[in-house]
Amino acid sequence: MHLKEGCSLLLRVHKPSIPFVLNSAQTLNNIENVKTSRVLREIDVLRRLKCEKDISLALEYFKSVANSSSFKHTVCTYRMMIEKLGREGEMDSVQYLLQQMKLDGVKCSEDLFISVINSYRGVGASEQALKTFYRMQDFGCKPTVRIYNFLLDALLSENRFTMINPLYSSMKKIGVEANVFTYNILLKALCKNDRVDGAYKLLVEMSNKGCTPDDVSYTTIVSSLCKLGKVKEAKEIVMKFSPLLPVYNALINGLCKDCNIGEAVQLLGDMVDKGVWPNVITYTTIINALSDSGNVELSLAILAKMFVGGCSPNIQSYTSLLKGFFVKGRLHEALDIWDKMIRDGILPNVVTYNTVINGLCSVGGMNGALHLLNLMEINNCAPNVITYSTLISWFARSGDVTGATETWNKMIMQGCHPNVVTYTAMLDVLCKNFLFDQSHCLFEDMVMKKCSPSTVTFNTLIKGLCAGGKTDWAVKLFDQMEYYGCAPNITSYNELVNGLFKTNNFTVAFQHVAGLKKSGMELNLTTYNIIMYGYSCAGKPEETGKVVGQMVVRGMKPDTFTLNILLEAYCKSGKVEPAIKLLNSATALGLSTDVVGYSTLIKGFCERNDLEEASVYLHRMVDEGISPNVATWSTVVRCLFSKVGYVGAIEYFDTILEN
Repeated sequence: MHLKEGCSLLLRVHKPSIPFVLNSAQTLNNIENVKTSRVLREIDVLRRLKCEKDISLALEYFKSVANSSSFKHTVCTYRMMIEKLGREGEMDSVQYLLQQMKLDGVKCSEDLFISVINSYRGVGASEQALKTFYRMQDFGCKPTVRIYNFLLDALLSENRFTMINPLYSSMKKIGVEANVFTYNILLKALCKNDRVDGAYKLLVEMSNKGCTPDDVSYTTIVSSLCKLGKVKEAKEIVMKFSPLLPVYNALINGLCKDCNIGEAVQLLGDMVDKGVWPNVITYTTIINALSDSGNVELSLAILAKMFVGGCSPNIQSYTSLLKGFFVKGRLHEALDIWDKMIRDGILPNVVTYNTVINGLCSVGGMNGALHLLNLMEINNCAPNVITYSTLISWFARSGDVTGATETWNKMIMQGCHPNVVTYTAMLDVLCKNFLFDQSHCLFEDMVMKKCSPSTVTFNTLIKGLCAGGKTDWAVKLFDQMEYYGCAPNITSYNELVNGLFKTNNFTVAFQHVAGLKKSGMELNLTTYNIIMYGYSCAGKPEETGKVVGQMVVRGMKPDTFTLNILLEAYCKSGKVEPAIKLLNSATALGLSTDVVGYSTLIKGFCERNDLEEASVYLHRMVDEGISPNVATWSTVVRCLFSKVGYVGAIEYFDTILEN
């Protein structure tokens, strides 16, 4: 089967991936079979094409039939072959057959062009679908509103907004009347491009033209308004038009996301008054919002209301409740809900299992979480990457490298591929156990497997390396971030600079502080505290004070850590009296210190052999309910032995115990 001489193939950019001449024994047999048969019926050809799974063999059979005298292809056989090619994404071959239909005088139907448009949509080539649409008249096929709707929807799927309006204008120009499906596609297109005002005007136009909007029309606009934070305007639309359940659900969802759960609950009553009965989606949306906000008691009340209304909760309803109780740390109630769900015959899905596993881990129930992982496999609910990532992340928090490694190996054995979250959690636990060579290998594996590291991944590695004293390695990793497409954020700088200060690498640390300031990145309280700590360690109390001034000018309130750093800076340079004044001023402003700050002051006095003042602040510390730690007592003991000797030290501690 070949194109007639002088005919060109339109829209053909690449050669067909499926050749039209196949030199194989099976193909020759197929051709021979066709030649020897006398007459082929349309039903026989259709059945053969339908049953042939191999697209190349199906096309070869189609060609061999066309080249024989036993059968002349019909619109039905052409359509079946074109649809098979379209499903495989072989669009060049589709265009070839369309052109051949035209040459053979086979009339094309609108349904055939709709199939071609859907095939182009499937391969993400809606512009080619539009070009094919404009060729319809060459085939003697007149478009109706139906094909316009399919084409508009294909353009919308790729958000080809600039093509949609001209096509709609062309449609009106030739007198094709839009229907409710057309308007709904246009409404979605406008809302998708934040043209909600235009969508509202179109809704009015739609009503004026006698095309009654349906629940999709209203839901589209209400959902878009809520997404833009215009919940009030969305509510006004709902109240103006006929009450519909999907529209109310969209509004309730918007109210819940806007943290206006009280009004969402009130809307339940309004719905019933207007004869619109809430469904499981309505109740579950509110239950989920209440659980997220920590109001688990009210979420149970909504569940009870749900039962009274004759509406049974689904798996999403129970999952939302479980999440809420676990967030509040109420393990027993959560497990009661789990038991009730099972008794009601509702089988948990992977989302529910993941919720409970995370909840159990959050209250220290790692053994229970692992038991649940085994239960998933028994109940044929395959754990996903979120399941494994959750477990590994919690193992990482406690530094349990054995638990994390066993879970990782199980995940790989099950054929579940780790994502960036899983890799990052595993890198975290390896670094916490100072297994830096293994973490380096895992990072290389991550890159090799085309799993792009995130800024969080780099921050995790930098923090771990700095904690292990590997600051040179951390600096190199920091410098490589942009190579991997990850821009350093304020946390990246904080972790690196803090690690450099703690290893007394002041030169490199202050270079990065200068680089941070040049970047224009907004410094946070942690950053200022780290810089102050660095100046304090470097023996520069004046610079430490300047940083506090910069912080206050930026509108940031110092915290306990800030105060402790200042106390350390003053006491380190022997300026204990200014440190005392600072503490008194901070206390007057409502800022208090902790065991670290008091221990610093006590150490400052002890280093001057001023045991009396050290005792004053030791008693003040105890009076404020702050228990001295080992470092505090060690400082006091050393001072006592050097000042009053062993007997005096014993008498001193006896006095403290009596008081």
